[in-house]
Amino acid sequence: MSAKAPEQLLQDVQAWWSTAIIDIQPGKIEVRGYPIEDLIGAVSFPHMIWLVLRGELPSREQAALLEAALVSAVDHGPHAPSIAISRMAVSCGLGVNGAMASAINALDDVHGGAGQQCMALLSAIAARTGRGANESAAVDEVLDRFIAENGSIIPGFGHRFHAVDPRAGKLLALVRTAQRQGTVSGRFPGIAMSIEKSLQRRKGLRLPMNIDAATAVIYCELGFAPELGRGLFILSRSVGILAHAWEQMQQGGRIKGPMPPEIPFKYVGPAHRRLHAGRADRKQFEEER
Repeated sequence: MSAKAPEQLLQDVQAWWSTAIIDIQPGKIEVRGYPIEDLIGAVSFPHMIWLVLRGELPSREQAALLEAALVSAVDHGPHAPSIAISRMAVSCGLGVNGAMASAINALDDVHGGAGQQCMALLSAIAARTGRGANESAAVDEVLDRFIAENGSIIPGFGHRFHAVDPRAGKLLALVRTAQRQGTVSGRFPGIAMSIEKSLQRRKGLRLPMNIDAATAVIYCELGFAPELGRGLFILSRSVGILAHAWEQMQQGGRIKGPMPPEIPFKYVGPAHRRLHAGRADRKQFEEER
């Protein structure tokens, strides 16, 4: 291998972490080309999220719809595993950073991934109908494939706690308003409704859209890639995780487990037994070994 010229080596090092997101030099910080001092006090946090992820600033209406989705998923109480983990972590002596990291690590495919998975379903159906396929047929095709690969639980529909998720209706109403304003196309709520109808035909009961489907509709309408869905959810839920970690710090308590120690768990193993009852049994046990 021939040695590189110093100039080429410097270029290689500079390109190692090349980024189009931010430019930082002494006395200069620019995000996507905008000086940070111009952004501070002029744009909202949802504007900033959009800018760093997408490269351009959103319209006021787009930012408002993104903000609504982020607000809706901030917290769902200590029975949500991620929230419970943050509180248990604090009671075990972790600080805010450790509690938040522990909680966020639990936000994976089952708890925290449904929004991204629903976005993928909606996008797959949209791609097929965009090529001229009948929407009902496209919905059934995509659902059949998803069920064959992942099982019968369809992300974004039904809820283990709410018969009707109160967050979903409000978010969908905001999407309809945004559609009338020309902010979004309004295509994805219809696809989500078609999924709901297909599930009702298949299962014989209504599984209404939950927050994961509603936020998936918004993120798809706003043009976010499905792979960003979980990250956006984590940005939102991190606020609740932080709040619960802080509240637990104020409440105090040590080694807080999933339930109070006065409430025993259920043991389902073998009945009580002894390794040996006496010297004779012990001699037999050792001989059998």
